[in-house]
This record gives sequence, structure tokens and C-alpha cells, in this order.
Amino acid sequence: MAELREIISTGNELAAIASVDAGCRFFAGYPITPSSEVMHVISDLLPSVGGASIQMEDEIAGVAAAIGAGMSGVRTLTATSGPGISLKAENLGLAQMCEVPLVVVNVMRGGPSTGLPTRVSQGDIRQAKNPSHGDYRSITLCAGSLAECYTETVRAFNLADRFMQPVFVLLDETIGHMHGKAMIPTIEDVKASIVPRKKFEGAPEDYRPYEVELDQPAVLNPMFEGYRYHFTGLHHDAMGFPTEEIETCRKLIQRLEDKVMLHTDELESNEEYMLDDMTGEEGEVLIIAYGSVALSAKESIRHLRKAGIKAGLFRPITIWPSPEKSIRHYTDMIKNVLCVELNIRQYTEEIERVSGRLDLEGLYKVNGRPISPYEIVNKVKEVF
Repeated sequence: MAELREIISTGNELAAIASVDAGCRFFAGYPITPSSEVMHVISDLLPSVGGASIQMEDEIAGVAAAIGAGMSGVRTLTATSGPGISLKAENLGLAQMCEVPLVVVNVMRGGPSTGLPTRVSQGDIRQAKNPSHGDYRSITLCAGSLAECYTETVRAFNLADRFMQPVFVLLDETIGHMHGKAMIPTIEDVKASIVPRKKFEGAPEDYRPYEVELDQPAVLNPMFEGYRYHFTGLHHDAMGFPTEEIETCRKLIQRLEDKVMLHTDELESNEEYMLDDMTGEEGEVLIIAYGSVALSAKESIRHLRKAGIKAGLFRPITIWPSPEKSIRHYTDMIKNVLCVELNIRQYTEEIERVSGRLDLEGLYKVNGRPISPYEIVNKVKEVF
């Protein structure tokens, strides 16, 4: 078992610390509740490791600067909440089309619009799947503990460089501001896990950054190193220059899909809590939850089992692409399924799509307050 170190911190602070430990050397963003602490902490940390942080004039400029740093080969971060993602949407689409890696931490709050800035929500689940228009596949991770605020941020940087695109890390106000002890990997282990992005090492005249296998990301050498190519949000050819040639456009967009969806085995990560003894017998209850809600779900499961109700939790850590095979396995096996979310059915709809079931029960809350373990216990007893 890998050695761990103990740290007492908040989720937002841990995401910032993880970024620096994972090799992030540039941050650009704009303060927004409840994510501002990510910017505050990383702004203090980056100068000591040769990095830089800048507060831009707005969210749009923040992600634009982060993308520019990503183009130069630097691991880069921006952090925000739902309204900020809305503003960043166009440039996030640019990063998808150009295949520029960056990590986006989204500390979710109540919405839509200004919503409940200081309260908890999981209302950005749909947004994280399609933050910008067009055909591409989002990669979205969701932390369910303080430790995962660290480990999932580290993983996000590796995935961003592997798949050459933005990777989202969802926190929420509860877990972002939660203060407690976390056991996290050592810096040495984190550094050993870093997977640098691929580089072309041949002659500059042979370089074709977008001329890759149909299930692979572009190979974008850092700018200013002698390899010439073009960045554009338009459909483009092997050198990145705009084109409307039919087959080139088709292959490009299909590759943006396939580079993710044909490699979901590299992406899927789940937690299965007290599911080992589930056999599909009558009366068993499957709870599906993610993020901070899963903490309440675990406590509720302990209470339910003491009351003689066999319950277990399936928690997707990689939210998008969804863990279809795992969801289908448990929803096929267990009759009683309760989806618990701090929104109105945003992930439940995905579970219905994957499972083909329309009899799922739900417990939803959108008033900015967390869901307590006792609310889950009472719901299970009420509907099953």
C-alpha cells in the first residue's frame, strides 16, 4: 500500500495544493463564491515553484489565459462555479476543438443564474457533460471526500495531458468548504504518477499535429520550440489550418468522440460501498449518489443495516463519460434503486437511459441545504 501523509485542510485548498504537486505552473481565473479559495491558495503557492497566477478581469479572460498557457506546454488550471462555467463556455469549446489540455475546478452552488451563491448544489451535472456546443466528449470527475479533492485533481491533470482536452473536477460548496483531516499521497508518489503529454521529436517539416490515429488525441508540441502549426476553432486539417473538405471534417469530429469513448476503461472510477453481500434478493436497496451527498448516503446505509435493511452505495467518481456497464450491472441486479441528488434528476436521467428503467425512486433537494442521512433513511423506509 502506498504511503500516505496527513493534512488538515478544506476541499478547495486541497484542490489547489494538488494542482501544484501535480506540476501545474499557471493559474488564471476570477474570484467567485464558493471557489475563490482555490485561487487564493494557489496564488500563494505557485511563485515558490516558479509558477505564476493571475486574476483576470472576468471569467472569460481567465479561461482564455489558461488556454494560452496550455498552448505553451504548461500544466494549467482555472477554477470557478456554475455561472463562471457559463461564461467560459465558448473558450472551453475552443480548447476542445484545438485539443488544448487544462483542468477546470467547478465548486458547485445553487443556480440557475446567480442562484444561491453561498449554498450547496449539484446543479452543474448536465452542464459538465456539455459545457459548450458541438460534438465532443467531456471528461468530468467528482470528488466525494476531502482526500479526493486532492487525488482527483491530480488525476485530472494526467487525464488532460493524456486526452488533450479540458478535464473538469466537480466539488460542491459543502465539500469545498469542509475542513478536516485527509490522508493523501506523498509528493514523491504524485510526482512519480505524472504522465507528461506526448511530443513529436522528428524533423519540424514532418510535423503534423492533428494527423494521428482515429482514436487518439492530437500531438501538440509546446509553442516556441520550433514546431509550426495553427490553432483555430474552425474545422481544420493536419496542420491546424481551416478546411471544409468533407472527409477531413468528418474524421476530425469523429476523432474528438472516439479518443474518449473508445478508451473509457482508462477513465472509469467508482466506489462500491457495502455492495459485496448484495445478491439481488427481495428487499435489498441500491443507493446511487456522488459528491458530498455520498457521505450522507454512507451514514444512512449504516443506520439502515442496523434496522435490518440491506443497503449499499454505488458512487460514480468519473461522472462523464458515465460508467455504463457498472450502472447497468447493479440496476439489473437490484430491484430497489434510490437516486439521491442536490438537483432535480440531473444524473437520474442518465441512470434511466443506461439502465432502461423508469421505476427508479429519487430524493432531490434544491434549497441550498445538504441532504441528511436521516432524510435518506426515511425515504428508503417510505418507498421500499
